[in-house]
Amino acid sequence: MIRGSTSLIGAVNFITFLISIPILGGGIWLSTRANSTDCLQFLQWPIIIIGVTIMVISLMGFAGACYRLSWLLRIYLFAMFVVVAALLGFVIFAYAVTDHGRGQVVIGRGYLEYQLSDYSGWLKDRVAGPGYWNKVSSCLREGHACSRMARYVRDPTTGVLVPEPADTFYQRQLSPIESGCCKPPTSCGYTYVNETFWTPVAGLAVNDQDCIKWSNDQQLLCYQCDSCKAGVLASLRHSWRKVSVINVVMLIILVIVYAVGCAAYRNARRIDNDEAFGQNRMTKSRPSRFQF
Repeated sequence: MIRGSTSLIGAVNFITFLISIPILGGGIWLSTRANSTDCLQFLQWPIIIIGVTIMVISLMGFAGACYRLSWLLRIYLFAMFVVVAALLGFVIFAYAVTDHGRGQVVIGRGYLEYQLSDYSGWLKDRVAGPGYWNKVSSCLREGHACSRMARYVRDPTTGVLVPEPADTFYQRQLSPIESGCCKPPTSCGYTYVNETFWTPVAGLAVNDQDCIKWSNDQQLLCYQCDSCKAGVLASLRHSWRKVSVINVVMLIILVIVYAVGCAAYRNARRIDNDEAFGQNRMTKSRPSRFQF
């Protein structure tokens, strides 16, 4: 029975070790997204830390089960409880900070438009703050976030490659960063030349500050626009929501595994106590050789 309980604890820890792999993978995925598109370096670390911690704790519990080290198993169960609580807190936090913000549909456009006023709270203040946004916008420029937008078609009369027509571009499904950072907002009324080059209409008065910030300079574009900040927030929200779904599933599994581990540990302790009590009774009831 004792061996069965410790075997169950070992199996449970093997499962938790396997669970840590997709959690860690989600953090690494966010890290690759941060390097390539979002340029946000602080988002993946809580997930990576939780994944690595679960791995270490699982190995600790596995070793405690194999060598029947009750003190190590107690540390394991306490640490697992802390990890479950931390993961639960992170899931609630992730959903709370990404609760607001949606892309806006524009008539005659296949892509969505993004406005910073649709976002609020900690995430907006963190990303759109002047100090941090300078780093993000610099990362977007250096990563050539808008260079992948270019598409060309062959002119049927000259056979020369030219940018795709405006009507075709308007029906494209752009990413939030491409829509917010690489072109001016539709409300500006600019005339399309190519994906990242637009000319203002003479005499058209607009109140949107993003229309003033827009530049055809490929190093400037709309990287300082509020629409660009909103596009980054939308991309970030999409990434966090994907990872949060994985974390919710993993959290449910971890809670079940933790409950099974606690039950197996209590069962092993009870069997140890029963055996110790039985041995004490046998020792007391055994007649003494010198008893008269």
